[in-house]
Amino acid sequence: MNKSDKLLTIGQFASMHGINKKTLMWYDEIGLFKPASINPENGYRCYTYYQSPVLETILLLRELDVSIHEIQGFMKNRSADNLKHLLDEKITSLDMQITHLQAVRTTLCTHHRNMDTLLTMDLSGISIVEKKEHCLVTVEVDQNTTFEQEVELITAETEKYQLGRLHKASYGSMISVSSLLNGNFDDYSKLFIEIPFLPYQAGLHIMPSGKYLRAFHKGAWDGIPKRYQEILDYAKKHKLNLYGFSYEMGINENVIDRIEDYIVQIEIPVSE
Repeated sequence: MNKSDKLLTIGQFASMHGINKKTLMWYDEIGLFKPASINPENGYRCYTYYQSPVLETILLLRELDVSIHEIQGFMKNRSADNLKHLLDEKITSLDMQITHLQAVRTTLCTHHRNMDTLLTMDLSGISIVEKKEHCLVTVEVDQNTTFEQEVELITAETEKYQLGRLHKASYGSMISVSSLLNGNFDDYSKLFIEIPFLPYQAGLHIMPSGKYLRAFHKGAWDGIPKRYQEILDYAKKHKLNLYGFSYEMGINENVIDRIEDYIVQIEIPVSE
């Protein structure tokens, strides 16, 4: 007798596939997966090794959240074409879940990095950091744009990129270096959304790779112009050329209650 003909008890067959024997009993009751034979003397269910690939297919589909009803339909019309079609749908769904989880992980890493920065940073310090190029979604604003309008603009973009939840991205504001050099420290022209794994496409803003001057400001917004002046003085002293835009992003909103404790990270591209 070869292994494909040998009868296995329900316990042996369940153990071989890493499931509870009650699952096999239920599959039998609903007609999804029946035993090879039933002992007429004691009613015990028996299975053969030959049935393993079929059960593994069912278990795989269940792991992919395919409903029992869908699996029953497939089992009644089991074919390579039907299985391929079913797996195509689930692979697409799984890819979407993976992308979502990668985005969530990136967001968590950003929060973790921000918390680490909070615990170790020198608020009065100014440093130079290296950054990789990445794309930002931006919306145009000016001094006449109300807060309500800003919310509407950001909401429209999050819906456009199907973010679903605000925490799936990072948000900030942009002011041109030319405005800073002219002393116009409140001349913000853009709001940005940093979306994890966003591929380049027309209309996106490119945050260039290279060296960035990084500084922090703690407290109300009216103190930011003073901080920018300190940044400009630092750049002049160290013969650094600021260019492009300054990118501002709050890094501790989720751990504070007072605006006096709010910390803004400021990053500006520099060349020497």
